[in-house]
Amino acid sequence: MAKATSGKEVLAKFFDEGAYQTLYADANSAVTAAFGSANGTPVYAVCQNGAAMCAKDTEKVVKVLDMAGKTGNPVVTFYNSIGSKLEEGLAALAGSANVAAAVARLSGVVPQIAVVTGVCGAGSALAAAGADICVMSKEGELFLTAPFTSAAAGDKVENAGSAEYAAKAGVATIVVDNAEEAAVKAAELVALLPANNLAGAAVFESAAPTGALNLAKYAAADAVKALVDADSAVELYAGFGKNVITALATVGGSVVGIVATEKALCRECVSKTARFVRLCDAFSIPVVTVVNTDGFVASSSEEEAGGLREAARLTGTYADATTAKVAVVTGSAVGTAYTALANADLTIAVEGCTISALDPKAAVTVLYKDELEKGNNIAGDTQKLAAKYAAEVCSASSAVEAGLADFAVDAASVRATLVGALDMLSTKRTQRMPKKHGNMSL
Repeated sequence: MAKATSGKEVLAKFFDEGAYQTLYADANSAVTAAFGSANGTPVYAVCQNGAAMCAKDTEKVVKVLDMAGKTGNPVVTFYNSIGSKLEEGLAALAGSANVAAAVARLSGVVPQIAVVTGVCGAGSALAAAGADICVMSKEGELFLTAPFTSAAAGDKVENAGSAEYAAKAGVATIVVDNAEEAAVKAAELVALLPANNLAGAAVFESAAPTGALNLAKYAAADAVKALVDADSAVELYAGFGKNVITALATVGGSVVGIVATEKALCRECVSKTARFVRLCDAFSIPVVTVVNTDGFVASSSEEEAGGLREAARLTGTYADATTAKVAVVTGSAVGTAYTALANADLTIAVEGCTISALDPKAAVTVLYKDELEKGNNIAGDTQKLAAKYAAEVCSASSAVEAGLADFAVDAASVRATLVGALDMLSTKRTQRMPKKHGNMSL
């Protein structure tokens, strides 16, 4: 059984100065509903106290979710319950279904943050996973089907239900040590996210980056530090799809979503990125994509596991997003990688990058096939021709000339150019074609 700080302690840690107004008060309820301010932002909260949930408890949760939608304020749900009261029979099942429906209705209207501090299973787990962000304490347990009973014999997965497992599976967005830290992190996220889909994000004081862009010794994490305001980045899904960094941060004081790639993109990286971009687009948070990747992982196992489907989903998610999009090509953006990631409203090409339809080495083997076959050193000649081709055809300036990039800048000028691009796009307006919804290879 997971440890859990009491509901009152969690709420006191979450709300400013520990002050909040209780809603729909019931001394016998397994749920406390509250309204107050977290980091200066009005927010609703629902906090389970560890007991079994009855029909009245789920009704209270639905009321809070509906009120959040009506008033345009975020809602944070703290999960810690042993489940539904089985004595109520089918009423418990109906209550779980009603909560799931309310979570779905509210999705994209106001930010929903799930905070798993204790046991969160079955219907509660579905609701938590359906939130925009899921913060999980290492003391918590998150599972769809209980992995801790004899019913799971033969299907037991080591660490199933743990925060570590949930992070690895891409369900837990952020993992912290305990319930109090989870409450603090939730309050931080509430301040970063817009109050609703019609509100602008908060503006913070700008701070100079803590690093400089180093293309000779490149790492995605270092690139993020070189572009965003100092100490502003909150990384999401750090334990999942590790060749991509997704983070909320500020650039010049304005909140943005950062996607930074390196190496090859596996299906987990792609799924992670698509979900994050979808979140940013729902609340009109500008997306800054730092592109330096070997492209999508090419292997039969990836294809069998749906790698192509996920890549198509990512491409569709970026293309469908109407929020401001800026791409910063720091390294390689070749073929489908450019198509999926770098086709933005404004694209910044950093001198030394490679933007091409095909990898330069592969391109010259086709373009100069006869010449290479006549030589005595095919490998060496290919390398030389590839370097020449990259410099003459695939450079930052060539990309600008071809209309594939809008700015060609040196590494030292990227941050300033990015700030200017975001300012230029701050009034972007886009209307979608009338439709019920698209089908982005879900």
